[in-house]
Amino acid sequence: MPLSRSFKRTVKDRAASDATFRAALLSEGVETLIAGDVQTAKALLRDYINATVGFEDLARRTGTPPKSLMRMFSKGGNPSTRKLSAVLKQLQRNSGLSLRVQAEDERRAG
Repeated sequence: MPLSRSFKRTVKDRAASDATFRAALLSEGVETLIAGDVQTAKALLRDYINATVGFEDLARRTGTPPKSLMRMFSKGGNPSTRKLSAVLKQLQRNSGLSLRVQAEDERRAG
């Protein structure tokens, strides 16, 4: 089901005013990707892009046409590792965040 304009606006407004929310949205998108839920990860990252840098500016930063970026993060999109890596690099630069992967031994987790 497509998201309503009001929901998208709510996410954008919250991201504009709340740095913690922005960081959590980006982090959740990457964590979800690593966990293997590609569709949800693409949706989260698309929301993050729309709420922050926007596809036009991201296109300039990555050297990838905006429509290609939009397709990458669409339901049927299949971004290459190279393109996805370039996008994540630029999103981190734009946000001033540095994402890190932390390994946890699930056998020891309660």
